[in-house]
Amino acid sequence: MSSYSEKTKEYVYIALLCAQGVIIGLVERTIPFPFAFAPGAKLGLANIITIVSIYTMPISESFLLMAMRLALTTLLGGTMSTFMYSVVGSTLAWLTMLLMKQLGDHHISMIGISAVGGIMFNVGQLSVASWIAGSWTVMLYMPILSFLGIFAGVAVGIAANFLFEHVRTLSRLRFEYAIAKERID
Repeated sequence: MSSYSEKTKEYVYIALLCAQGVIIGLVERTIPFPFAFAPGAKLGLANIITIVSIYTMPISESFLLMAMRLALTTLLGGTMSTFMYSVVGSTLAWLTMLLMKQLGDHHISMIGISAVGGIMFNVGQLSVASWIAGSWTVMLYMPILSFLGIFAGVAVGIAANFLFEHVRTLSRLRFEYAIAKERID
């Protein structure tokens, strides 16, 4: 009975984070980005949820959350092309953030991990754009997007860090995840 209720709690937690990520993503689409020189650029506020998942869930559940969030956001207001850009960008950012997190808190902060994720998301998106365009000249847009990716990543990292410091449940889940991971290692 206990394992059933624990599994149910895990599913509810994943569903809540997924719903929050989808809502944040849909709301963010309605907000015009102030930088006209960078079409398509956005803050990526839904990545707060990705960072929360990386710090509070096992890898498989974090990946499941990211995949569900992408699929639902696309179904609720995206196109096939936005889905392709988002899948490659999000997966590359997620993998990179996981790798950076393995360095430990004493080597890289949550804000740094988020900034790296912001850059890698743009690398993924530009790779898809290059593939679609059939030309690598699209990558000339990378310096602008890198700057914006760092800016957005830092902003998202600060917000996620704030949540972990001020929301007791997240702090507890992060601590429990760290303890469980130490037992496995």
